[in-house]
Amino acid sequence: MIEETARVVAIEGEYARVETQRKSTCESCSLNKGCGTAVVSKALGRAAVQLRAINHIDARVDQQVVIGIDERWLLKSSFAVYIVPLLLMLLCAGIGEMMAVRWWGTASEGTTILGAAVGLFVGFAWLRRYTQKLRRRNLCQPEILRSAPNEARVEFKHNSALKGQE
Repeated sequence: MIEETARVVAIEGEYARVETQRKSTCESCSLNKGCGTAVVSKALGRAAVQLRAINHIDARVDQQVVIGIDERWLLKSSFAVYIVPLLLMLLCAGIGEMMAVRWWGTASEGTTILGAAVGLFVGFAWLRRYTQKLRRRNLCQPEILRSAPNEARVEFKHNSALKGQE
């Protein structure tokens, strides 16, 4: 179980909207200056992130809690997000190139690009349906595991982009 400390900002039935601080391990890495991830991390900043979590402990607003997600679901979801659209894009690009060779006798860059775009679109459409199915079944959903100890009080920077979601 991957765990993180968060603060409950709202209760939504059996769910709680929790806020946690975005973190990066880039500060401890020796490649900090030359890494693309470090650049993205600095651009995004350390603003608070809000998400819905299953409220097993009947947490209250402003309560510090520990949220968690099963690492198996995190790995499966990462695979789905990164690999499936990429593989479909490459597969359809190859099909597009084979069709061009069969129809015109030579490979055509345009049909390869079109095939890749179609494959990527199909991959993202599949990913959307897959995530909706997971959401309906409450799979891969963060959950509140326990109340956080008082000494683990976390201060959050205000994120003005999330103001309309409260």
